[in-house]
Amino acid sequence: MHDQHHPGITLNRRQILMGMAGAGLMTGDALSRSPRTAMSDEIPVYPPDMEFVYEAIIEVAPVQHLGEGPNGRRAIVSVTGGRFEGPEIRGRVLAGGADRQLLRADGCRVLDALFEMQTDDDAIITVRDQVIIAPGRDRRPCSSLQISAPRGKYEWLNQYVHVGTLDLLFPKRSAVLSRVFRLT
Repeated sequence: MHDQHHPGITLNRRQILMGMAGAGLMTGDALSRSPRTAMSDEIPVYPPDMEFVYEAIIEVAPVQHLGEGPNGRRAIVSVTGGRFEGPEIRGRVLAGGADRQLLRADGCRVLDALFEMQTDDDAIITVRDQVIIAPGRDRRPCSSLQISAPRGKYEWLNQYVHVGTLDLLFPKRSAVLSRVFRLT
């Protein structure tokens, strides 16, 4: 890659990434984890940035075990309510959703929650939150979310890829804490 400000100088991927780190655009941690690929010398790897969207405390009923299926042990957890709030959005989690869970033979727990949230100004937003929890993993589980908002004030939610984290609030409270971020 040629430096536009200094013709004739070629920068390699590492020099570009180090320059980004020096400019505060990439942390040392992200730099050290940056993948080495066949194309990375031509096109630098730029990890996405994240912006906080909201956090939700999702209240849940006790686990209902559904027995063994062809892919593992099945269970369902009903959503009974809750609240959510972020810089541009707030409201309540509606009762009626559920988290379908699967404990696979490899020890991974797969969560697939589908529920609705109602904003303080009455817009209904549908959230599908999918999580894989690997056995023996010390880090908090991460999730991918599909968010569907109506046209209008909250349609910006439809225009991003969303990821999140999940924290269990048991035994203090029958709830989970979900923090949601949009990739930018």
